[in-house]
Order: sequence, then C-alpha cells, then structure tokens
Amino acid sequence: MKKVIFAVSLLALTLTSCGSKKKIAALEAQNKECQDLLNSTTVKLNLCLSEKEALSKQAEYLKQNNSDLISNSKDLTVLTTKGAQNLEKSLESLKEKDLKITRLQDALTKKDSVTLALVTSLKSSVGISDPDIEINVEKGVVFISIADKLLFKSGSYSVSDRAKEVLGKVAKVVNSRPTFECMVEGHTDNVPFTGNAILLDNWDLSVKRSTAIIRVLTNELGVKPAQLIAAGRSEFIPLVDNNTAENRAKNRRTRIVVLPKIDEFYDMIEKEMKNQKK
Repeated sequence: MKKVIFAVSLLALTLTSCGSKKKIAALEAQNKECQDLLNSTTVKLNLCLSEKEALSKQAEYLKQNNSDLISNSKDLTVLTTKGAQNLEKSLESLKEKDLKITRLQDALTKKDSVTLALVTSLKSSVGISDPDIEINVEKGVVFISIADKLLFKSGSYSVSDRAKEVLGKVAKVVNSRPTFECMVEGHTDNVPFTGNAILLDNWDLSVKRSTAIIRVLTNELGVKPAQLIAAGRSEFIPLVDNNTAENRAKNRRTRIVVLPKIDEFYDMIEKEMKNQKK
C-alpha cells in the first residue's frame, strides 16, 4: 500500500513539474515575442531618424536655393511657385516624421520609466547594501536574486526567518502593483541531491524551494496567488562554473523575476506602429 501511495505522489509531482515547465516556457516565449517587437520598433525608430536627417538637409538645400535666386534676381521678392511648393512639402514631411518619432519614443520611454520606477522602489525597499541580494535589469525585466544562505539550510526547503524579512520588503513593492507578475525561480548547484522520501533530485529541490517562497508570499505577506508563478531551474542555469565551493554557493539562489504584464506593452507598441502607417 505504501508503494502505491508513493507512486501516486511521484506521478502527481511529475505532472506538477511539467505544468510549471509549460508555464515557464509560455512566459519566456511571450517575453521573447515582446523583446523582438521592441527590437523591431527600435530599428524603425532609427530609420525614421535617418529619414528626418535627410529631409532636413533637403529643406536646407531648398532654402539656400531660394536665397540664391533672390540674390541673383534683385527685383524678385517672392519665392518661385515650384520652390515654395517643394519647401512646403519638405516641411510637411518633417512634421510627419517628427510625429512618428515622438509616438515611438513615448512608447519606449513609458516602458523604460515603468522599469526604472520598479527598480528604484525595490532598491529603496529591499536595500542594496547586502551583497547576497542583487537587483538588476535585463532586457526590460527586473530580477531580484537572493543567495541561498539567506533563505534555506543546505538541502532544505524550509524558509528561514531572515528570508521572511527580505521577502516582506519584496511583497510590499509587489502588492503596490497588482498588475505585475512575479516568477519565483529556484536554482541549485550541480552537486547531486541524494534524495529522500519527498525529494528525488535537484529538480525537486529547486521546485520545492520556489513553492515554499510562494507560500510565504501568499499565506503570510498577502501577495495575490494570481500574480505568482512557481519555477524550478535545478542546476542548469548557473551564474558561474560549479568548480569551487564559493562558485557553487553563488549558483544556489532564488531569483524573483518581476515584470509588468507583457500584453500591456505589446498592445501599446502595436498601437503606435499602426499609427505610423496612417
């Protein structure tokens, strides 16, 4: 009977892990899609800037050409009709390009402003004096990396009191932004986990540490469960080579990925790109 219960528990854990992998893959794919769109928008912005510069030179040439005509024809007091029309068209094109550039810059600036505000709030709340807590931005996504020794004992997934203090500060920022999502990633070193009645390997350990953090955030710190995603990355995304005890300690960490709803920025930039075509 115990063997049957163990088999059923193992199957449930495997299905849960698969479900988490699918959510992680979906989120990473969605994040990549948004990043690709931002890259494409940046390219378009650079093209608009180049066109604006070319049109500016053309307008200056036309102005100089008209000035020369006036100088050479002392009795000529107005621009030729053709020159005036060309100048008017050039100026109108410059206005259109300026409008398109402004729209794109506003969209990108809004995204950067939200990210900067989030980093500032986190650093202010969590603090940056502790070398075991890192806050940084990669490709528009905010990462909070917390060293394993602040959160758990070796081989354990029980959250320490010190960790709850740090997580309380993170929860305060997350709770103030109900439209944000957080993915809690558990990371281990490459030392094989010997396994026990509950955990089989480093995959299990990393997932259990993620769900342990999530339970503290939801049950004790009031974070909405719908904002959180549990993820276990095991040993496969190390920060450094696992060739020394110090390096292995760096790789044992929990990373909280904080990001605004990707769909919100996707819709915003898509709208601005459509406006360019009008």
